[in-house]
Amino acid sequence: MVRTWGLLAWTWVRAAAQYPVTLVAMIGGAAVSTSLDLVAIVILFTHMPVLGGLSAAEAGFLYGACQLSFTFSDLAVGSADRLGTHIRAGSLDTMLIRPVGPLVQLATEDFSPRKLGRLLPSATVLGWSLARLDLAPSDVALTVLMIINGAVLFGALWVLASAVQFVLVNGHEATKAVTWGGVFMAQHPMSLYGRDFMRALTFTVPLAFVNWQPSLYILGRTDPLGLPVFVRFLGPVVTAALCLAAALAWRAGLRRYTSTGS
Repeated sequence: MVRTWGLLAWTWVRAAAQYPVTLVAMIGGAAVSTSLDLVAIVILFTHMPVLGGLSAAEAGFLYGACQLSFTFSDLAVGSADRLGTHIRAGSLDTMLIRPVGPLVQLATEDFSPRKLGRLLPSATVLGWSLARLDLAPSDVALTVLMIINGAVLFGALWVLASAVQFVLVNGHEATKAVTWGGVFMAQHPMSLYGRDFMRALTFTVPLAFVNWQPSLYILGRTDPLGLPVFVRFLGPVVTAALCLAAALAWRAGLRRYTSTGS
């Protein structure tokens, strides 16, 4: 499955590379558009030295790690949220008779290297933050693992939210609220939100395990909710449970699907 995904994605990359100037422009445009979020954060820190109890370097650490995780997941399975369009058009039927799973076909559909442009600003901010924070090598290693785990968690959310479209065919915007809306919330310190909202982001839609809970341990911060220390290490467990839920929801949706009849 991974090999097939790689082959299909590489096909789209080769096609885009036939127009190198356009490709570079698209990657640059993606980098610039992502950097606009940074402008808002910089403006905030010019008026206040601390945001949600965190310094500029600590807030940048959260932002960079979250954006990297989200971009990797978007590259891998972000196109899966087009499922509803294929159901309405009847083209999902064609995907089901091909020798490649429909999820892989959806995930690689119109694969665009321009998304790589979003990695540069995020990696730059994270690198700057790591230099300012002067973390131990073990904490840097945990940061890498946190980014990988966050990418898998976001990927599971993409698939789970997309599977809802088997029931809510016009639910494309609802999936955006969970995925793109999720990254917007997770890239900021969750101490900015109310306690009830933080609990929802921890126990309902577990975005806190993308970067917030692990970062509390890495940065040596206390949890505003007063949760036990072991919660900071539950990211892989939560991600595994979410992946299982996404897989079950996707399989249930495929079994329920009865074609559009067109």
